[in-house]
Amino acid sequence: MKLVIASDIHGSAYWCERLLEQVESEKPDTLVLLGDILYHGPRNDLPKGHDPKSVVKMLNAMARNILAVRGNCEAEVDQMVLDFPCMADYAVLMDGSRQIYLTHGHLWSPESLPPLPDGSAFLYGHTHVKVNEDMPHPLGGTIRVVNPGSVSIPKDGSNSFAVYENGEFQLRELV
Repeated sequence: MKLVIASDIHGSAYWCERLLEQVESEKPDTLVLLGDILYHGPRNDLPKGHDPKSVVKMLNAMARNILAVRGNCEAEVDQMVLDFPCMADYAVLMDGSRQIYLTHGHLWSPESLPPLPDGSAFLYGHTHVKVNEDMPHPLGGTIRVVNPGSVSIPKDGSNSFAVYENGEFQLRELV
């Protein structure tokens, strides 16, 4: 299983296009979107190339290969224009016996984890800051915690995404 994992596009056609160039290069089985796809939110400035209608067209063209969860900026109107489901609070993928839990990070977070089996991966966005580390789960065992950062409004200085392949997560920068 190969995944390209991204979060917090916030309606930036410029950065969405950079992301999709990487998707084309990486050729993943699935593009995972961890929320905040179209709307930039009242706390953020408009990202470079803000054009949600163009983002809709780009993503709808590959809707069959997208798995998305709802961010704190998603609304019912977003689902009306996107051709893939985007309103679930979380999703779970299985890679063999490894559970990969996908969420945006505003409901579940590393500080408030859902119950997960030992060896699981917890993927989230929301903070716009990259993370890729093991951490102990409060219920016991260890889980991998991954935040791909933000495609369009990074809080740590680099626009980014993640790749999952052969059981490993890698953080990558968009240019």
